[in-house]
Amino acid sequence: MATWANLGLQDANSPIMEQLIFFHDHALMILAMITVMVSYLLMSLFFNKFINRNLLEGQTIEFVWTILPAITLIFIAMPSLKLLYLMDEVNNPTITIKAIGHQWYWSYEYSDFNNIEFDSYMKPTNELNDSEFRLLEVDNRVVLPMKTQIRILVTATDVIHSWTIPSLGVKVDATPGRLNQSSFNILRPGIMYGQCSEICGANHSFMPIMIESVSMNQFIKWINSN
Repeated sequence: MATWANLGLQDANSPIMEQLIFFHDHALMILAMITVMVSYLLMSLFFNKFINRNLLEGQTIEFVWTILPAITLIFIAMPSLKLLYLMDEVNNPTITIKAIGHQWYWSYEYSDFNNIEFDSYMKPTNELNDSEFRLLEVDNRVVLPMKTQIRILVTATDVIHSWTIPSLGVKVDATPGRLNQSSFNILRPGIMYGQCSEICGANHSFMPIMIESVSMNQFIKWINSN
């Protein structure tokens, strides 16, 4: 059932996503102020009650109409440039994993460990438990430690895919013959879902991504068990 909570962004599970949500709210506030001001001026023109001729023509008003948009753009550009820098920066990752897109599933390789690689397919609806989500559950989860700098390398074997986890603020195109990368830091334990965000064929909507965030001790136990 759709609720008002579904209209917003997912809760942030990484510092980058927290900054993205802040920038979204910041830009939305500016847009709301512009909308209110322009709506007021339009209504004043229609009803011709509170409008002043000096508001429509003259050097002063032309100067104001030029300076105000420039200041507005500065207030939008500064946090966005900071965010772009933070999203591109890679700080000595502790763990590197590789995601490979196929039609229509993902395969993963843990580059820092020997012989840890697996395919991740969506679980069919008739195999789901009551607590599992349709079209989002997979047979092999990506297990990663929280509060650790993680680098992900993304590529594809056939067509362009896109490895996307909304709650982490990560979206990387998987391009055949090319290796793209991104980094993230998971803030808390839990399960995060994502999907391929590039139209990659008939079963595009059936290649979900599922990440399980655990403590470092649990992650080491998982590595040893594999």
